[in-house]
Amino acid sequence: MKRVAIVGGGIAGLAVAYALRSRSAPDEIDLTLYEKSDRCGGNLRSERTNAFLCEWAANGFLDNSPPTLELVRTVGLDSNVLRSNDAARRRFIFRGRRLHAIPGDPFAFASSGMLSWSGKLRVMGEPFARPRRPIDETIHEFASRRIGREAADIMIDSMVSGIFAGDARRLSLRACFPKMWDMETEYGGLVRALVAKQWSRRRERRSASVPIGSPVGTLTSFREGIEELPRALVASLADSVCLEAPATRLDFANGRLQLSVRERGGGPADAVVLAGPALQSAVLVASLDEYLARHLADIETAPIVVVCLGYDAAGVERERGALDGFGFLIPRGEGPRALGVLWDSSIYPNRAPDGAVLMRVMLGGARDRGALNLSDAEVLNVVRTDLQQTMGLARPPDFVKIIRHRVGIPQYTVGHLDRLARIEDRLSRIPGLYLTGNSYRGPAINSCIAEAGPLADRVLERLRESAVVSAARASRTRQPSADRTRDRQPSTS
Repeated sequence: MKRVAIVGGGIAGLAVAYALRSRSAPDEIDLTLYEKSDRCGGNLRSERTNAFLCEWAANGFLDNSPPTLELVRTVGLDSNVLRSNDAARRRFIFRGRRLHAIPGDPFAFASSGMLSWSGKLRVMGEPFARPRRPIDETIHEFASRRIGREAADIMIDSMVSGIFAGDARRLSLRACFPKMWDMETEYGGLVRALVAKQWSRRRERRSASVPIGSPVGTLTSFREGIEELPRALVASLADSVCLEAPATRLDFANGRLQLSVRERGGGPADAVVLAGPALQSAVLVASLDEYLARHLADIETAPIVVVCLGYDAAGVERERGALDGFGFLIPRGEGPRALGVLWDSSIYPNRAPDGAVLMRVMLGGARDRGALNLSDAEVLNVVRTDLQQTMGLARPPDFVKIIRHRVGIPQYTVGHLDRLARIEDRLSRIPGLYLTGNSYRGPAINSCIAEAGPLADRVLERLRESAVVSAARASRTRQPSADRTRDRQPSTS
């Protein structure tokens, strides 16, 4: 039986463990997942306090990823799936002291006050934008070139803050939004690509209904929050999960990887999957491969402060009006310090008690790392000031919970894909070592789950090849011994 160790019990590690179990024979592998904390799920955490359901990080996944939908089905969560409300499709950007709905069609865009007329005309000129140079372009460079500087500063920069908590002037377009890079490569521009895809969808809809998981995608969670998924995975893995077991070192000896785990021993392993943040994996492999560790440590993260706020619904409506959307983003330079605000109780039902609303405010990110060090009182003061400026909401909250993520969202800065290539090259020289997680090829839940199946196949393929080679060697070792025995037997002729 081959021994497999997985380090990290976030969604990436759990998904790989589940895929390995599902794709292997009952006695084929001895699997152990080591998680340093007292629970699995990583930043996916749903905590109900005073009837408010607070999400520590992501509050859902898009239902356009078949691997995620299949995982949800196989762990038995189908009946708990909760699609976001239709109101969640309405999203806003704060600019010029008021909220502007993000337009959903060209007519709404033309009448929106989010951009100046010159900015709108520049966006409409996207089909005539100059082609890109053969460089790893930043997201801001790409957007400025295709839709103009104003739209890049207002729309794209705030979107990048909302997804990555990052700086669009440092993040790589191809690493962060590969589909957008592909659209320009294949069609020559974004408008041409969107028109082509719309015609394709219309042809598909004439012949069949659009199933769940269509390219549009709907934000989806579970009745008791996103943490239901890692909880179900832990339950399915049973005694393979080892909590409060921090891995401390990884070495290579006697032809096998040697994993050290504090107070749990660890030991030799035929395969080790490092599923935690790149910086933590860098510490583990430092004694094994200093060059690999250095490249892993170069993958930055952006710290985040999440502030959950509960209010009396009637009071909010008197001051601001109904919360009828997903929330809003705040471009840099508009005044508030927050990155954006999510109206959680408008996105999903059952997130706040009757007669109350719940929202989450995000602070920090790559351009405001100091927010992590603010005291609770200072954080609350910043948030209340920002809400009064953006929403006209002056009343104090009835419920407050502040969550800090020192190791937050990975930052795929320019050169990220080259860095991954160098990491893969070093991994190819260390038999049995694998990396996965949101540090590499996508920060979303869907990205981590989509990578789990192929990675599990690679691990099992190598282990099976190794077993065949070992059996062949054992056979060759036994054969000469048998031949010598026959040679010593007396002849009967």
